[in-house]
Amino acid sequence: METQFISISTICVNYHIESSFLMDLSNIGLIQIEIIEQEQYIHHDQIADLEKMIRLHDELDLNLEGIDVVFNLLAKQRELQKELTTLRNRLRLYE
Repeated sequence: METQFISISTICVNYHIESSFLMDLSNIGLIQIEIIEQEQYIHHDQIADLEKMIRLHDELDLNLEGIDVVFNLLAKQRELQKELTTLRNRLRLYE
């Protein structure tokens, strides 16, 4: 289990961020924080997205709502890309 989860305190130290930033991201649903034995953790699969959120916040000075909008647009773009691929595959059947 330890390899699947990374503690919030470790993330805060390594990325030089406040734990309140992570709590705010969790409150708006951008990341999911797990509590195991009274310690807060983030699953390692979320680290790539978390790094993007940190960069958006630090480098582009986006607030939490802006980060939420960006990630919602990226999700919509992935969804549309999948739909386009599906439609192209269906079209090839008729060619």
